[in-house]
Amino acid sequence: MPDVHGVLIIARNGDRTEFYQDPYTYEPSYTESTPLGAVESHQLGCYLRSTYLNPSSPSHIQGIRADLVQNDQVLVHAKAGGEGTAVFDSAIAVLQGLFPPNSGNLIHLANGSEIVTPLGGYQYIPVEMAPSNVDRALESWTECPAFEQHIKSVYASEGFRETVKSSGPFFGAVRDYVFGRSTALENAWNIYDFINAQLTHNQTYAYRLPPTFIEQAHGYANYHENAIFSDKETGGIGNIAGRTILNTILHTLQRITFDEDPLRLLLLETSYQPFISLFHMLELVNEHPQLAAIPNHASALAFEILRGPPPELREFLRIKFKNGTNDEFQTYPVFGHQGDIAVTEFLYRLENFAISSQKQWESACGIHSGYFGITSATESMNMLFAAFSVFLLLGVFVLSWFKRRRDTYAPVREVHVVSNEKGRLLP
Repeated sequence: MPDVHGVLIIARNGDRTEFYQDPYTYEPSYTESTPLGAVESHQLGCYLRSTYLNPSSPSHIQGIRADLVQNDQVLVHAKAGGEGTAVFDSAIAVLQGLFPPNSGNLIHLANGSEIVTPLGGYQYIPVEMAPSNVDRALESWTECPAFEQHIKSVYASEGFRETVKSSGPFFGAVRDYVFGRSTALENAWNIYDFINAQLTHNQTYAYRLPPTFIEQAHGYANYHENAIFSDKETGGIGNIAGRTILNTILHTLQRITFDEDPLRLLLLETSYQPFISLFHMLELVNEHPQLAAIPNHASALAFEILRGPPPELREFLRIKFKNGTNDEFQTYPVFGHQGDIAVTEFLYRLENFAISSQKQWESACGIHSGYFGITSATESMNMLFAAFSVFLLLGVFVLSWFKRRRDTYAPVREVHVVSNEKGRLLP
């Protein structure tokens, strides 16, 4: 059996309050995690610990320290932007399950006393989190003109128009249960998310909702999000959520596989969108169409780096997916393979589609920097306002300067004096 040399985990956040997204721009609204979401993510962390940190597990990561975290072996990124608060809380909950408190997490001071970290040895693991306008790796689909055009193209497609007709009876019937929200297929995500949140947290609503409504809302939301966050071409704009996170995946694979690097575990805590794109880019949906859908809360996609026994010198990749807390890891071969894929082939197939910089993201989104590097409407308005303020102040200064000159050099009036000689009458 090959040894697991390292693992990359992409995890979806746990349960949170209702999360509205603009159907045409995917501009997000505020949401926050719930105690249920924290429990779901903690359960995922415990599951990952039993799978990858337990020496008796067949998937145990070789060489990783399991009792006390060794920070150069573990790297954690959490998505900012939309759902950022819930995503960060979920990352912390996953880590609490992955590396639970340990009474050995202590220090001996010079005076002979022994200090254990709070909460019985809580382990503090750094979580890297950058604003979406700084790091587009985990939220690349907002403020992207090309992606907004892609959304319009999806809504104008023949398949979407046909689904609009067939979904008419449901969206007509559900109107009384969404309290003024738009009941159109374009708004399918928000309809489903509202119903799901109410069904989870509002008992009165749960008693009133007719049977099958949540299943129908879920089905149309799956159709909608799968159409938006996928593309016929691997490098298409519809896959931008997968293309930006792919850069981190490939870079980490190279670190663990080819470099003398202590890194053994990468956790990318994010939202649902990259899952859909990656399932298409890896061609998993061809054999498993059920993956063309929104993953459940606290789902996890694992990339296991395997190293076979001698004389095999190559590393291989095994992809597993766990859909929520009630599921187990299932193995899904990629690109039509019947088993594991060589890391080198995986890198070769995908490296040209990864978006690795802000400049590449701007190019993919059709954003062209103007003067002073302006790349968005917001920045343009800010720069315009600043320029207007400068010109206004300059105008005030110029008018003030001319007024002073006029006052200093007042006009001279000529008068006739008795002697018929010209002179000046000073003011």
